[in-house]
Amino acid sequence: MPDIHIHRAHTLGLAKARKIAWQWAEAAEEKFEMECTVIEGDESDTVEFTRSGVKGQLLVAADQFDLTARLGLLLSAFSKTIEAEIEKNLDALLVAGGKPKKAAAAKKK
Repeated sequence: MPDIHIHRAHTLGLAKARKIAWQWAEAAEEKFEMECTVIEGDESDTVEFTRSGVKGQLLVAADQFDLTARLGLLLSAFSKTIEAEIEKNLDALLVAGGKPKKAAAAKKK
């Protein structure tokens, strides 16, 4: 059983979900020195991530994100903190990605 499992349902569709997954992967690489690989599929993508002490994947579908990660012995003591940080980052990206674009202001006649 993985040490961390995070599931988030969404209504963004696959194109927007892919963009969010790429943003998440870029942030993970930069902030946590993860090595991320994106495997694109027709109906879903998989972001595999790894670094010393962590290995996992983020499954990206049109209606959900499903992240699983296994932590090594040293990091397992911080699993709740790590899980909370991942949730915070993913939720922030989902909120930002789900905001509708502002409509152009109507011209006065």
